[in-house]
Amino acid sequence: MTHANFTIFHPAVFVLLGIPGWEAYHIWLSIPLCLMYITAILGNSILIVVIITERNLHEPMYFFLSMLAITDILLSTTTVPKALAIFWLHAHDIAFDACVTQVFFVHVMFVGESAILLAMAFDRFVAICAPLHYTAVLTWRVVGRIGLAIVTRSFCIIFPVIFLLKRLPFCRTNIVPHSYCEHIGVARLACADITVNIWYGFSVPIVMVIMDVILIAVSYSLILRAVFRLPSQDARHKALSTCGSHLCVILMFYVPSFFTLLTHRFGRNIPRHVHILLANLYVVVPPMLNPIVYGVKTKQIREGVAHRFFDIKTWCGASPLG
Repeated sequence: MTHANFTIFHPAVFVLLGIPGWEAYHIWLSIPLCLMYITAILGNSILIVVIITERNLHEPMYFFLSMLAITDILLSTTTVPKALAIFWLHAHDIAFDACVTQVFFVHVMFVGESAILLAMAFDRFVAICAPLHYTAVLTWRVVGRIGLAIVTRSFCIIFPVIFLLKRLPFCRTNIVPHSYCEHIGVARLACADITVNIWYGFSVPIVMVIMDVILIAVSYSLILRAVFRLPSQDARHKALSTCGSHLCVILMFYVPSFFTLLTHRFGRNIPRHVHILLANLYVVVPPMLNPIVYGVKTKQIREGVAHRFFDIKTWCGASPLG
């Protein structure tokens, strides 16, 4: 191979195919995808507004919940609008830098959400296992530092991916068989050795997420041990109910993510369009369900939403136009 073949060349655009093999169903698939995206944006936006405006929700638990809501909005907004543009407008082209930016944000949001769930598990651990020291341990200074650590860790883990992609020469094809750009999918289009991309892309973020899962499991094992030592059944039920919504969100995040990872790694007989469909559902279904779960299971949030909604109805009723 000549030296010219190793020259770094970045195509002006990549071409996203959407869901290859299901082109005839793109319009039909776009309808539930769009509805789920709108629900995710509205639900998480309402959750953030309620947490900001209701003073009784100004606690560390709800601060982390608002971070989770912001992450969900960014994750779905990074991917779904482009997918809808492909399905509706046949806008398959995406600039190289825009593709790399999408890769960065998709992976940052994934790693960041895992870290937020770990922070929420730590919050529940302190609240249940050391309730008398809760305000002393989780001061706003500590909470702020945890939030900053989450953002910094996510950025530092994924930032090298930008350089790992930009160093690659793309001299074969610019067609991406997906509805959005993701690291390994784009790297496989390069005409160079992508061993570093594969090792870094799979090992570093996944190892960090697995560490989060282990620490969450340790936290909840200690929580359950503390709960079952409580003297009364009512106290045990109340303690467990405070963790119910968080456990649901943990399962909704980790079960699909590890299922998707395992099917990519070992499910070679699974059709490509199934992988891509699952990837599209993963970036919109948990963000859609998270605010619903917390709204249903958390009394303070239900009351806050009702209070905000009642204020709006009252204002509209008092308005001359109402």
